[in-house]
Amino acid sequence: MAMPTVTVRRDAAPAAEADSVAPELVFELRDVGVSYSGTVAVEGVSLDVHQRHITALIGPSGCGKSTLLRSFDRMNDLVPGAKVFGELLYHGEDLYAPEVDPVEVRRRIGMVFQKPNPFPKSVYDNVAFGLRIQGVRKGLDDLVEHALTQAALWDEVKGKLKHSAFALSGGQQQRLCIARCLAVEPDVILMDEPCSALDPIATARIEDLMADLKRDYTIVIVTHNMQQAARVSDMTAFMTAEVDAHEHRVGRLVEYDATEKLFTNPSDARTEGYITGRFG
Repeated sequence: MAMPTVTVRRDAAPAAEADSVAPELVFELRDVGVSYSGTVAVEGVSLDVHQRHITALIGPSGCGKSTLLRSFDRMNDLVPGAKVFGELLYHGEDLYAPEVDPVEVRRRIGMVFQKPNPFPKSVYDNVAFGLRIQGVRKGLDDLVEHALTQAALWDEVKGKLKHSAFALSGGQQQRLCIARCLAVEPDVILMDEPCSALDPIATARIEDLMADLKRDYTIVIVTHNMQQAARVSDMTAFMTAEVDAHEHRVGRLVEYDATEKLFTNPSDARTEGYITGRFG
């Protein structure tokens, strides 16, 4: 089975103009878990991710946030012994059905990692890389410019396209990685601690960029920075780790709600304890 057809509407109305219409569900997780060589790392996660929303995953270290994030684009498939269980639907289709091509999944669901990881190529070739793999040969210049503009980087690098990507600052490298992701027009962007290695100015630029990108893309972000989650996200999932009968730490979802409500009036005492700094 091919992946479901997804139309990414670049002319879609901003979320603020469409509040009266329930946003489409992009992901539906029902009792999702991940194990490594038979040892459960995350279990029992059920939540919905809405289109053109930013969903933040927060929680203490070791609670399985990044492990869960990697299940959204099947990157755990690349880890020997890893197994994802439960039901994870993408636009209503089983993301883990045997006939689904994981390579196509990762094209539609892009990933931006914690540390900027540009390729040892020029700025231009970094952005054009995925397009060339897809066989795109015509109009590359325009597509590269468009992706860099979307990533709020074009004005800073338009005179340096043939320079090495490693010559850019850390914040610029991270935005270049975002541009590389955007060039192939994904449906979803996953971000795993995208600002943890950046200074406050670069972090603010990435956060502003996320706010702009959610007009066109669905974004799921893992962050240890609760202030960042409060600033940029629409929905927040708080996870924690519990010790099971075998003395293994297992990540579990505690609470999932609109960000404003979760931070101002959480339903679970564990959430309140974490966001007020009593633990974590």
